[in-house]
Amino acid sequence: MLSQKIQHFAVVLLGNEYCDNEWIHQFLKRNGGFVELLFIIYDSPWVNDVDIFQWPLGVATYRNFPVVETSWSMLYDERPYLCNFLGTVYENSSRQELMDILKQNGNDKLCWVSVREQWQPQETNESLKNYQDALLQSDLTLCPVGLNTECYRIYEACSYGSIPVVEDVMTSSRCGNTSVHHNAPLQLLKSMGAPFIFIKNWKELSAVLEKEKTIILQEKIQRRKMLLQWYQHFKTELKMKFNNILESSFFMKNKN
Repeated sequence: MLSQKIQHFAVVLLGNEYCDNEWIHQFLKRNGGFVELLFIIYDSPWVNDVDIFQWPLGVATYRNFPVVETSWSMLYDERPYLCNFLGTVYENSSRQELMDILKQNGNDKLCWVSVREQWQPQETNESLKNYQDALLQSDLTLCPVGLNTECYRIYEACSYGSIPVVEDVMTSSRCGNTSVHHNAPLQLLKSMGAPFIFIKNWKELSAVLEKEKTIILQEKIQRRKMLLQWYQHFKTELKMKFNNILESSFFMKNKN
């Protein structure tokens, strides 16, 4: 059997958005199973940086979101839109509150806003192009929580140098760590100094957008550069961390 030949097991788990990942518990080595290392997506109380590590969600490759190359225009062009939000708006959600606040102040006219009432699992060529254009032509990308605080939109905005404005609230008590230090979402991004705008309530958005209107292009260019450099560094650091963890856990043990 294949399992008899494999000496070490590590799993990268696309975690459940509600953090219901109990099924894998029995397979962890600490519980008598064979999985020595677990890299899990979404904030989890299990993360200990010993045998369980948090891993970023990244962009939606399953929806054909591409690897984006930085261009001159991405860095230096004036962007015609203050912000963007393309997505599903659920009734009685914070996304509804977000839309109401945008409309109250007329900022929906200055932002690229396109909403739908039902989630679509797959993009069409046209909807993907619209989405990419919105990211490229907006200085800010609004990132309301969905089933989880972490979403593809955060990373996709980074790809185009559009600053994520992130709703910084935990969506499920199962996801957060009970310790005071970890009782907030997006621990991995925050620990690596993500240069985002974090807000606790969409009522703060009006002030964010008013300030945005006063920022000159030169400052925006510097901010885009900083975001794109940070994002590249973030990916490189995590790749190195992943390799180092595997090497020290699997190969160094073999030498001892």
